[in-house]
Amino acid sequence: MSDVGPPGALRDAWLAGSPPANPLPALRAWLAEARAERVQPNPDAAALATVDAAGRPSARMVLCRAADWEAGWLGFYTNRESEKARALAAHPHAALLFHWDGLGRQARVTGPVVAAPASDADRYFATRPRESQLAAWASAQSRPVASRAELLARFEATAARFGADAPVPRPPHWGGYRVWIESLELWASRPHRLHDRVRWTRSLAPRGEGFAPGPWRCERLQP
Repeated sequence: MSDVGPPGALRDAWLAGSPPANPLPALRAWLAEARAERVQPNPDAAALATVDAAGRPSARMVLCRAADWEAGWLGFYTNRESEKARALAAHPHAALLFHWDGLGRQARVTGPVVAAPASDADRYFATRPRESQLAAWASAQSRPVASRAELLARFEATAARFGADAPVPRPPHWGGYRVWIESLELWASRPHRLHDRVRWTRSLAPRGEGFAPGPWRCERLQP
């Protein structure tokens, strides 16, 4: 992190005052601004951290392509036979970290994870570029492959299988996950490394396919 905030950092002066009771509109606004200002090629990218069955941590980048700002969850999509999916099957909790360096902001999310409904995954898969749809069939994500040539050959075979014009259906092993926001920390860069850090937490009680949230609790953290 830099010692001095970027131009426009004072746009987050509200974070130095009395934080709002509900932080989700602020996170939504930060994501929208990162997209609008194109501060990086993938403003929706976040580091996803998980722990596997043996307790070993792992992190990788994912794209957050779905959100419910009323209920309070963020969604991403992946191969459900991948390393991250196996870790989530063992320990269905995760952390997400958004870092928008050009805006002097970051957001940290932790919470339980549930699988998204198949209908949700179907809708999103249909919007993906055709090449990405074919790759989802061709790649056994996280599994070893002998060479790049073999991977490309599998892609070409998959393309031939579906033809040039027929719709590509969602693979049965590909789907979505929802990270329910149990804890959210918003961080804004400030001079002299006296950054603003505010964390909100809430309880989540299982309900149906998700959770029933309790009220938010807020505390300011030292940088």
